[in-house]
Amino acid sequence: MKAALCTAFNAPLEITEITLAAPRAGEVEVTLAACAICHSDLHYIDGAWGGILPAIYGHEAAGYVTGIGEGVLGLEIGQAVLVTLIRACGNCACCASGQPVRCEHAAEPYTPLALADGTPVTQGMNSGAFAERVVVDASQLAPLPEDMPLDVAALLACGVITGVGAVINTAAMPAGVTAVVIGTGGVGLNAIQGARIAGARRIIALDVSPEKLEAARAFGATDTVLATDPDARQQVRALTEGRGAEYVFVTVGAVVAYEQALGLCAVGGSIIMAGMTGNDDYMRLNPMMVAYQEQRLIGSKMGGTVLRRDIPRLIELYRQGRLKLDELISGRYPLDRINEAIADTARGGTRRNVILFDSFGNPPS
Repeated sequence: MKAALCTAFNAPLEITEITLAAPRAGEVEVTLAACAICHSDLHYIDGAWGGILPAIYGHEAAGYVTGIGEGVLGLEIGQAVLVTLIRACGNCACCASGQPVRCEHAAEPYTPLALADGTPVTQGMNSGAFAERVVVDASQLAPLPEDMPLDVAALLACGVITGVGAVINTAAMPAGVTAVVIGTGGVGLNAIQGARIAGARRIIALDVSPEKLEAARAFGATDTVLATDPDARQQVRALTEGRGAEYVFVTVGAVVAYEQALGLCAVGGSIIMAGMTGNDDYMRLNPMMVAYQEQRLIGSKMGGTVLRRDIPRLIELYRQGRLKLDELISGRYPLDRINEAIADTARGGTRRNVILFDSFGNPPS
């Protein structure tokens, strides 16, 4: 099968023939129709998070089941499914408490991918979805309705659940409060949507791009502030009766955004940390002030998503017109133009670029 292979950090991907092992017990083969490009893929491709090469990245995908390993229940050949990086054993303490994104046994040294000469290829983020097919654990899949467009559905695998989930699951944000969202890329727009769906009284979006702030209003922001304005903090304070926001969502992986969040949060408020920085990035804070103001710093990984609970809920919100998905797609590209799509994503003006495979609109028989 064809795949986009990363052989050197901070270098173009190579379209290469790769071998894919058959699904083992508990695993499923999926022939992909679409895979969106996430900034986490870019972090790995650039080497910001390390990793072993060669590797195939991509983790925000949808396609059709074409192979089922022993012991897999509830899926059938030809079924449309969402493919995520959330691999869960179902048995550890975290899984048993309803937190599969924290699974203690999700990481596995095994990879089903190899070069023609047998050299192992790292399956990036448990998925390796910049490829025509994947073999993943059954826990990483969520069934999709037949009428769900798979390029749109792919967005649910990461960006949407990370943003909406940060509000609904991680923060459990109540109605009637004020929310600030720092960063209005793919995750940020979905945090804005989550705050709107949750019934926030005011949703204030911050970004360094005026064009992205305009888009934020279309997704539900009631107010926008240019993050680079010298008086950005004062603007937010004025919009919140001088208090700051009860909830501040940081959705961009930049230390400066986290440090800015501290001054935008109300006494007793929460800062939800959803944006992923590089391994060597650290923020400065005054612990005394955080303690004195009883503020909370809360990490949010994949929006605390439980696939079988949250994906049907999000699909229903999409059907009702309350969750925007089509509007999140900036461009569609074939696999052989993936480097063009990645470069466009890296420039920062896109919401989500999506790679379409041969099975898009042409399900495997």
